[in-house]
Amino acid sequence: MTQTRTRLERGRSALGPALALVHTGRAPTRAVLTAELGVTRATAGAVAAELEALGLIQVDSRPLGAAGAQGRPSHRLSIAPHGPVALAAQVHADGFRAALVALGGQTVATAPGCMTVPADPAHVIDAVVEAGARLLRETGRRCVGAGLAVPSAVAEPEGTALNPLHVAWPAGAPVRELFNRSLAAAGIRGDDGEPVTGFAGNDVNLAALAEHRHGAGGGAQHLLCVATGHRGVGGALVLDGRLHTGSAGLALEVGHLTVNPEGPPCHCGSRGCLDIETDPLAFLKAAGREPGPEVSLLRQARDLLREEYATAPSVRAATGQLIDRLGLGLAGLVNILNPDRIILGGLHRELLEADPERLRAVVAERSLWGRSGGVPILPCTLDHNSLVGAAELAWQPVLDDPLAALGVV
Repeated sequence: MTQTRTRLERGRSALGPALALVHTGRAPTRAVLTAELGVTRATAGAVAAELEALGLIQVDSRPLGAAGAQGRPSHRLSIAPHGPVALAAQVHADGFRAALVALGGQTVATAPGCMTVPADPAHVIDAVVEAGARLLRETGRRCVGAGLAVPSAVAEPEGTALNPLHVAWPAGAPVRELFNRSLAAAGIRGDDGEPVTGFAGNDVNLAALAEHRHGAGGGAQHLLCVATGHRGVGGALVLDGRLHTGSAGLALEVGHLTVNPEGPPCHCGSRGCLDIETDPLAFLKAAGREPGPEVSLLRQARDLLREEYATAPSVRAATGQLIDRLGLGLAGLVNILNPDRIILGGLHRELLEADPERLRAVVAERSLWGRSGGVPILPCTLDHNSLVGAAELAWQPVLDDPLAALGVV
């Protein structure tokens, strides 16, 4: 035991990096963990054992070796099946959703809620936190922290929603402060008995972070994500595994790139922005359809595209129009950012899948580097990726220092 503790002390600084490797699926076995950390096998074993003792991972000490394999098979590493979770919350133009998300980006439980988002952000934040608290009570899981995704740039270090165009909140709403106040009032506490810490971020930024760690962006060094959810268009850039948020959290407001100078007025004061030329409402209008109140605009646009693209000329024409506008915006971003991969979410993912060659051709034709091989354009792959990304904010302190974050001396 003394020898094991000595090895652990030597590998103490490796606990966070080791957990991050398992969390992102890059260390499925102890042998891979040893190689990735650059430590001895004994130290890697002690680190894995400590993470298992903390209830974060599971070490399979009796793995099955491949038929005919030489030598002793390495122990398999996976996320602890009943380990702690982060509370993830998302507010969008049509309501909210709460979820519990474990390590590995695994969604344990979700609770959607539909409501007209009021001008007072505290009202909907209280509602989504209560939904999350209910999930925690029902599952009995430990909570390490909480993250909130909002449809606005979030200014740092204040944690304020700078310009929430598609909800009725006032500019500068203190969403992080309100979130933490609501978490404390709901009695959501960590292992130390103190209220968990809440974080807040832009919904598309968080979607990009989640896709980079667990989805279509895995392995990209310069990942550009563009997405349209319930209203508007957002963008995000992940550089070498970290979100590029600019000097104050406000980078990559791609929705306000002009892609049609003669287009309709935008909320920002310009005309023909990506934000109003390629979102679900724009698609429904271009197809000559009147949006209804029954389900979200995103759901209506998706259903129309999936069900009538092959048979309705107006839907095909609307699809082509939005693809061309989106392609112009993406080409401009390629020229400025030179990403090595683009991923598309929300309705943009559906547009890509409807006519991938048309979108790629527009980007290639309009971008400086398009003719020299092109930039891969892929659909996002995670369900509720903004929620998973919100959970990543809460998990980050644990990934940085598991012992300190979990209150272990």
